[in-house]
Amino acid sequence: MGFDIKRLDIYRKVPKDLTQPTMTGAIVSICCVLFIVFMLGTELMWFISPDIRSELVVQNADATERIPVKINISIPRMKCEFLGIDIQDDMGRHEVGFVENTVKTPIGDEGCLFEAKFHINKIPGNFHLSTHSVDVQPDSFDFAHEIHEISFGSKIKKISSKNIQASFNPLKDRSKVDGNSLESHEYVMRVVPTTYEDIGGSKLVAYQYTYAYRSHISFGHGGRVIPALWFKYDLNPITIRYHETRPPLYHFLTTVCAIVGGTFTVAGIVDSCIFSATEIFKKFELGKLN
Repeated sequence: MGFDIKRLDIYRKVPKDLTQPTMTGAIVSICCVLFIVFMLGTELMWFISPDIRSELVVQNADATERIPVKINISIPRMKCEFLGIDIQDDMGRHEVGFVENTVKTPIGDEGCLFEAKFHINKIPGNFHLSTHSVDVQPDSFDFAHEIHEISFGSKIKKISSKNIQASFNPLKDRSKVDGNSLESHEYVMRVVPTTYEDIGGSKLVAYQYTYAYRSHISFGHGGRVIPALWFKYDLNPITIRYHETRPPLYHFLTTVCAIVGGTFTVAGIVDSCIFSATEIFKKFELGKLN
């Protein structure tokens, strides 16, 4: 007699006429299916949505690369005709009255909205709003100001849309309109490179920064006070790297099996307990319980 492979079946079937459907079993089954659908949907969304992780990486700055900078500042008590931006760094760059990509919009009779876009080298330096570039100096100075934007990098909006905690424009809405009109205002900024790499390998680069503020009165040649609005910066060698990750497919499949198998097992135990308790209660009512 040949070997019957059916003897290896560990999932042996019970004839349908030997099973008994119950209302409790139907309710447990419906709840079981709804729970599985909910859990599978949640797990699928978690698997599809990438997880954003961050790490710190030490990188040497490439002095040949340049960082785009954007500024937008209101100077309410200085006319536009006197204002200019000067750019300096430790490599000897010294541009007085930088005019490329610079827009000056009058505010009322005395004020100016100053906007500019320019590039800086990846080395310590500064840029400042002053009257150094004009031949005729104003009769009075007052660099009271309101900062709308000081940002480094060109991909800030794209990175900000990734729902990460970052500080790309901490000086936004910073206002300094009181104090001595002869004061120079100085912001010292620590710039931190930030990269974001998506699941497809595309990389975005921007720069976060922190700042400290101080004001002082500075004297020029002949003892004359020549105030300015200074922004001094230095780059941090540590880069914040954000990258998207996704769990492997086998992890998702393992979780799906665990959800389906575990739910059916627990549901079977619950249904069995309820059915046994119901049968005992029926026997008790009929007085057949020993």
